[in-house]
Amino acid sequence: MDHYYQKLYDYIGEILVLPQRDKDHIRQTFEPVFAPKDTILESAGQVPQYHNFIVSGYMRTFHLDADDNEVTTDLNDGPRFFTSYNHFMHQTVSNDTLHCITDCELLRINRADVEEGAHSSLTQKDYTILILQKHIEEYKTRINDMATLTAEDRYRKFLIQKPTSIQHVPLSYVASYLGITQRHLSRLRREILV
Repeated sequence: MDHYYQKLYDYIGEILVLPQRDKDHIRQTFEPVFAPKDTILESAGQVPQYHNFIVSGYMRTFHLDADDNEVTTDLNDGPRFFTSYNHFMHQTVSNDTLHCITDCELLRINRADVEEGAHSSLTQKDYTILILQKHIEEYKTRINDMATLTAEDRYRKFLIQKPTSIQHVPLSYVASYLGITQRHLSRLRREILV
């Protein structure tokens, strides 16, 4: 399980220096979890119990639209934090479902341990704020891309930013994430390959 923690240390280490004391705290509070393919980590209509860190694997966040169609709003692989963060922090009911597309190795922490770490850890507040800012910027960029880029441009950007996802994620999820039909995505793929 050491590689689970090393991935998290490396991820945080890109932002700030993580002292040994905080590494020890992470080992005490983050639980290693293996989630098989198609596991639902969090279901819509519930209060999220854990903040998840993807060590490896592919995950998505989706919700149901008015016609009960799944709309994929986030699609990611590790290393990265992946949670309905606002609902987790405020302990409110989420409308999101977190789904493991592939087998996933995760580290997870519960709300009480996050709260305790905010007081005892030297760096947790700092790295939490910096990581959250990074995710907010990514979310703003995604909203802007959905409003301003053509479907083809969104797909090309997806291929650059998430090059391995197309091999591991079903096309229906990719199409939903890009805001297009699966048929349109198939056509774009053919055109780009030519």
